[in-house]
Amino acid sequence: MLILRLFIVLVALLLVLSGGMYIFTRNRRYLKFVWQTLRFTVFLFLIFGLLFILERYVLVGWRVFL
Repeated sequence: MLILRLFIVLVALLLVLSGGMYIFTRNRRYLKFVWQTLRFTVFLFLIFGLLFILERYVLVGWRVFL
């Protein structure tokens, strides 16, 4: 969980800095970078969520049958 918290802090910092760079320069590539970062972060959280569900319910439930 510590790694996820650190990742959230780093992503938030990255998004704020990229948004600030867009405001100052009006360069659209910073908005594209923000969008790509958000998509990657959501994708990564979905993977972690699926792994958590797999560990929590499937593997623990499997031990009940053995």
